Amino acid sequence: MFNPRIGLFFIVCSFLLCAFSFATTVEYDTNAIIINGERRIIISGAIHYPRSTSQMWPDLIKKAKDGGLDAIETYIFWDLHEPIRRQYDFSENLDFIKFLKNVHEEGLYVVLRIGPYVCAEWNYGGFPMWLHNLPGIQLRTDNVVFKEEMKIFTTKIVTLCKEAGLFAPQGGPIILAQIENEYGDVITNYGEDGNAYIKWCAQMALAQNVGVPWIMCKQNNAPSPIINTCNGYYCDNFKPNNPKSPKMFTENWVGWFQKWGERKPHRTAEDVAFSVARFFQNGGVLQNYYMYHGGTNFGRTAGGPYIITAYDYDAPLDEYGNLNQPKWGHLKKLHAAIKLGEKVLTNGTVTEKQYGDSDVEVDLQQDGKYHVPSWSVSILQDCNKEVFNTAKVDAQTNVYVKKLSKELGNSLIWTWASDPVEDTLQAIGTFNASQLLEQKSVTVDASDYLWYMTKVFINETSTWSNATLQVNTSGHVLHAYVNGQYIGPQWGTYDNLRFTYEKIVSLKQGTNIISLLSGTVGHAHYGASFDMKETGIVGGPVKLIATSSGNTMDLSKSSWSYKVGLNGEARRFYDSKIKNGVQWNINNVVIGKPLTWYKTTFKTPEGKDSVVLDFIGLTKGHAWVNGQSIGRYWPTMVADKNGCDIKCDYRGNYGADKCLSGCGEPSQRFYHVPRSFLNNDTKSNTLVLFEEMGGSPFNVSVQTVAIDFICARTDYGKTLELKCPDGKTISEIQFASYGDPQGNCGSFQVGEWESRHSVAVVEKACGGKQLCSINVTSSIFGITKGGINGQLAVQLLCDGSNPEDNRVQMVHV
Repeated sequence: MFNPRIGLFFIVCSFLLCAFSFATTVEYDTNAIIINGERRIIISGAIHYPRSTSQMWPDLIKKAKDGGLDAIETYIFWDLHEPIRRQYDFSENLDFIKFLKNVHEEGLYVVLRIGPYVCAEWNYGGFPMWLHNLPGIQLRTDNVVFKEEMKIFTTKIVTLCKEAGLFAPQGGPIILAQIENEYGDVITNYGEDGNAYIKWCAQMALAQNVGVPWIMCKQNNAPSPIINTCNGYYCDNFKPNNPKSPKMFTENWVGWFQKWGERKPHRTAEDVAFSVARFFQNGGVLQNYYMYHGGTNFGRTAGGPYIITAYDYDAPLDEYGNLNQPKWGHLKKLHAAIKLGEKVLTNGTVTEKQYGDSDVEVDLQQDGKYHVPSWSVSILQDCNKEVFNTAKVDAQTNVYVKKLSKELGNSLIWTWASDPVEDTLQAIGTFNASQLLEQKSVTVDASDYLWYMTKVFINETSTWSNATLQVNTSGHVLHAYVNGQYIGPQWGTYDNLRFTYEKIVSLKQGTNIISLLSGTVGHAHYGASFDMKETGIVGGPVKLIATSSGNTMDLSKSSWSYKVGLNGEARRFYDSKIKNGVQWNINNVVIGKPLTWYKTTFKTPEGKDSVVLDFIGLTKGHAWVNGQSIGRYWPTMVADKNGCDIKCDYRGNYGADKCLSGCGEPSQRFYHVPRSFLNNDTKSNTLVLFEEMGGSPFNVSVQTVAIDFICARTDYGKTLELKCPDGKTISEIQFASYGDPQGNCGSFQVGEWESRHSVAVVEKACGGKQLCSINVTSSIFGITKGGINGQLAVQLLCDGSNPEDNRVQMVHV
């Protein structure tokens, strides 16, 4: 899209600061969103309410506002709100009305993406699984059954918003609403039915009479007046299909998601800022960060399949809600610079020049020479003073460390229980069928697990005493038992979903029982007809192959018995608040045994730092704290040891395979436990694990995520701002040098020259304070002759961070 050797800048020569007002009318033209007659540029960020908790919402929204956002965007998650047809849930963390009111209370707007297909790396794209089994249904096409269900749910959401007075004409925060989502990516697969469906979507949405514009992202044939918008890493060259529509960037992907077995992606602050500045430089009027806070895929909400539980997304607010610096701070400064020129930009009077060198010196005539780094955009005030450059990051960097909880004391004390499998090992299920059924059709996503069980009569032990059990499966994990003996697991990978299970088994004369446990790791969420992608052992074949003779016995059309889920799930072993009859074994804790439950208790760590569980030593399974699911875990799924970037270059087009980290490490080792899931200090918390493959819980630990140190590098003429988290102050100046400091955050070194007053100046400005600022000039640092201008590099310790603490892992965020 861009030449990495191009330096860019745009000049804004007059400024206007605009105050927020409660909107009553929302209009637009090609250069602006017009709210109550005021021409606006809107900077938005995505925060998905179910990927955090209601207790976290106010802090997340406030940090978004402090970061310079005008609006919060969220999807509405149909599967959570209507898990059973016509039975709705809008309670607690699903109270999206409360979430939108929290946004409104902070003085921000809302971009409401109803969908109701959301994609979002969410299980089944956000559709409730009961849709799959409705007679005659086809999802996301011109299908009467689907359209009726979609209309009912959309109308339900709109009605709730209207009743709460949340649309802009009612004085509420919602200024835009979205119907469908990225359908343009798949529309050709549906032929004319796809075109008819999009027309119907538009008509259905407009008939809701919400009083604000409707949008469709990535929809080049969006019917007027629906506004089609752009999603991607760069949208500066995007043009709406209607020349009267404004140019909107509904998903600026600030990073990317991870699957089990993948390395961690990172998109630099410089490149994100570059894409934003280029977009507004080229006539954009609204851009939305996807994500601004990614959060956590609690429960079994992660889609994919094989998407991990963390949904950090390298967002400006990390998975736990902490500031991801320098990205958050760098973008905050960009937003301020853009807003200063809002009046100019919304009237389409921007001066732009483009140069073809890697770094260029721009001749500003009477204003002298100006240096523009490659792959960057500069914003100049009065045509000569730099307000912001996307490649010059002087926001602080936060370095976080995960530390063992001091309140934990000795190691966790575990009890255990086997999942009751006596019935399934005897092939006792809840119904039978003479075929191998598709898994999600049977489970309706009530569980990740489905038992397939059959009986095989053997009368020739000489032929069949030693055989290979061969199972072709579209499930993601498969376990096998023969005559009550565990044979072992096998699993696929994110790039090879269908696999063949093969294990040697020993059969006896007479009746043999084969019990197969198929597991899924999130259902497909994206692509044409993704809902029709099969899971489980559907169709098989399932075969026994005699080792001695090669004879084959096909069991695919045998009588199969089925049972959905685990007995421990049905009896709610994970919920200590109910009487589930489980006998937890105190002594001789078994490890290495599949389908095993473990339980322990721990105290709530003091303070406000984020709490995580380190699951190193476990294999694969699911975890609950005080009965609340914190998601699936799979720390033995390790990323490729090759391909990580030693030095990440922000220049050039970004892709999810660029700037990777975590090579040779678990894709996810730490699991977020929101503090609202925890009890107060007077009562212990209960942690329950379901260990699917037989790991050991003895290395599991409770930890907190805290600032280790903060650091920054700032050029001459800039103002350096530094801040410790709430409740902490700057306790130590670990490094300070004004001159030509070398190295990077965490490894700064003095260069060839520096001011001998460097440490003293920083100590005076910042010592003992939570927040400080320093005007970086030579005179401040005692250099009054020679006309030498330098850089300032600092590294500071925040009170409560101790180099001698037991650090488990340092995380550069």
